[in-house]
Amino acid sequence: MKPVQYRRLKVLKSDLSLQTDNLPAPETVIARCQCWIERVVIEFNLCPFARKPYENNRVRYVVSDAKNTDALLDDMHRELELLRQTDEQEIETTVLIHPYVLNDFFAYNDFLSVVDMYLRQCHYEGEFQIASLHPDYQFADADIDAAENYTNRSPYPILHLLREDSLARALIGYARPDRIPERNIRITEKLGVEKLRDILGDCLQVEVS
Repeated sequence: MKPVQYRRLKVLKSDLSLQTDNLPAPETVIARCQCWIERVVIEFNLCPFARKPYENNRVRYVVSDAKNTDALLDDMHRELELLRQTDEQEIETTVLIHPYVLNDFFAYNDFLSVVDMYLRQCHYEGEFQIASLHPDYQFADADIDAAENYTNRSPYPILHLLREDSLARALIGYARPDRIPERNIRITEKLGVEKLRDILGDCLQVEVS
């Protein structure tokens, strides 16, 4: 499913929205995202290609200190080049966490079109793609409090850098990948918003000393 919100709604700050003036150390930010990936994405198998690189320790986590979108694009470029130059057995995918910029979901969503254009113009298209994750994520035509939004509601804003070849291999033998979004909706609706919000809240309490 293309994770883009076309229908603008009144912005409502969720009870889990970030306070960027008091963010924890990068190690804690990463640990909170790892908690969410493990307890939501992997445990409920929401993404068929997430488990293997995670369990094989081939995920690179980066906390960007970018305060504007130009700086974030620079960070994304560096990470894409690193992926291109590094064997996927060492780094298969990169989770680029950017807690200081694009905390408003609609601004983040608008930025995704810039990312798509950047991939085309810089000749990354067909080699990499970017998955979008955000604390206030909302799919097009979904209610703001719909359970399905929690498939992409992460502790902090994230650009997830993925290798196209890895995705293609992961989907080999996966029956009806086009039905993954439909399946995820059923899973999240069964779990319920309260449980999913509680898990996300628990992950936001993780501290690394």
